[in-house]
Amino acid sequence: MLSNRIKSLPASATLAMAAKARELKVQGIDIIGLSLGEPDFNTPEFIKDAAIQAVKDNYNSYSPVDGYADLKSAICEKFNRDNRLEYQASQIVVSTGAKQSIANVCMVLLDPGDEVLLPAPYWVSYSAIATLAEAKPIIIPSSVDHDFKITPEQLEAAITPKTKLVMFNSPNNPSGTIYTEQEYRELGTVLQKYPNIYILSDEIYEHINYGTPHFSIAAIPELYERTITVNGVAKAFAMTGWRIGYIGASEWIAKGCNKIQGQMTSGSNCIAQRATIAALSAPTSKIQYMVDEFNKRRGLILNLLSKIPGFKLNEPQGAFYVFPDISYYFGKTIKGKTIQNANDFALLLLEEAHVATVTGEAFGNSDCIRISYAASEDEIKTAVERIKNALI
Repeated sequence: MLSNRIKSLPASATLAMAAKARELKVQGIDIIGLSLGEPDFNTPEFIKDAAIQAVKDNYNSYSPVDGYADLKSAICEKFNRDNRLEYQASQIVVSTGAKQSIANVCMVLLDPGDEVLLPAPYWVSYSAIATLAEAKPIIIPSSVDHDFKITPEQLEAAITPKTKLVMFNSPNNPSGTIYTEQEYRELGTVLQKYPNIYILSDEIYEHINYGTPHFSIAAIPELYERTITVNGVAKAFAMTGWRIGYIGASEWIAKGCNKIQGQMTSGSNCIAQRATIAALSAPTSKIQYMVDEFNKRRGLILNLLSKIPGFKLNEPQGAFYVFPDISYYFGKTIKGKTIQNANDFALLLLEEAHVATVTGEAFGNSDCIRISYAASEDEIKTAVERIKNALI
C-alpha cells in the first residue's frame, strides 16, 4: 500500500496537461502546446561548447555534493554582479534544478505543523513540496485587479505563531508579475517584526523581464540572514533539461541542504555544472536576444487575447506567461459543455480548440488559466484564433 505521504501529494498540473496533450497528438490531433514553461530556443552555442570541452576534459566522476568549487565561485560573482548580494562559497549549494533546491530548503527548515505562506498565484510545486515536508500551505490570495500582488496588510494578517516560511517568486510564474524594490521593502518591513519567519525568494525568471528592475529581497540587510535566494539556469539560458539550480543562504541552512542532498541525490550532473560556469560568467547581453523575442511575443499575445470577450488581463512585466481571468465564462454552456471552473475551461480549450493551457487552480487562483507564450508567433496566432472560435 502506498504511503500517506504520496497519497497526499497532487500530481503536477502542468505535467498532467502536457500528458493529455500528448495523448491527443498520438490520436493524430494537431495540438498547440502552450502549457509548459519551457523556452523554445536552443541552448546558446557558447554554453554547449563549454559542455563539449568538459567531456573532452574527462569530467566524468562524481561531483562534490554542493557543486564544483569554481562553479560556486561563479555563482558568488553572479550574485554580487546582478543582485548586490555577498555570498561566500560555503553559503552556496548547487542542485539538480531549482525544484530540488526548493525541496532541500523545505526539508531542512520545516517541521510537521509549520505553516508556509504562499502569495498566490504561486508556482504549482510550492504547495506540494511544503505538504511533502509535512507543513501546512497557507494561501494569500491576489487578483488581476491588483496585478496579482499581495499587500503588506495581507501578509501580516496571514502570519500566525506557526508561520515558519514565506515563498516569493518574482518575476512570477504564472502571472509574469514583478514586485518592485519598494514593494518588497514594504513587505520586508512586516517580516522584520517576525524574526522566526524565513523567506524563500525564487528568482529563476530574473533575467526575463521587460523593464522593471529586478530586486532580490535578500538585499534588505535586516532580512539577509533568513532569506534563501533560489535561482538556476533553466529559463534565462534555455537549459531546462540540464537540471542545474542553486541557492545562496546562511551557512547553517546551506550545510543542512548539503546534508540532505548527500543522502538523496549527491552532486548534480558534472557536465551540466561545467556548462553552467560558462552561462553564469557571460554578460547577460549574450541572452538578450531571447528576452527581446519573448517581449515581442508578449505584445502579440496580449493584443490578440484582449480582443476575446471575457478575457481579463494584466500586463506581465516578466517571465513568458499570461494569466487571464476567465471567470466571465463560469456558468456558461459552450459546445455543449457547462463551464463551472478553470479546470473545465482549460479542458474545453484542449478538446475543442486543441490548445493546451493550465488551470489556474494549480497556481492557487481558480479564476484564471496560464498560457505560455514560449512558442513561435505563428503558433501563438493560430492558438488564439482557435480559442476565439471555440468560444463562439
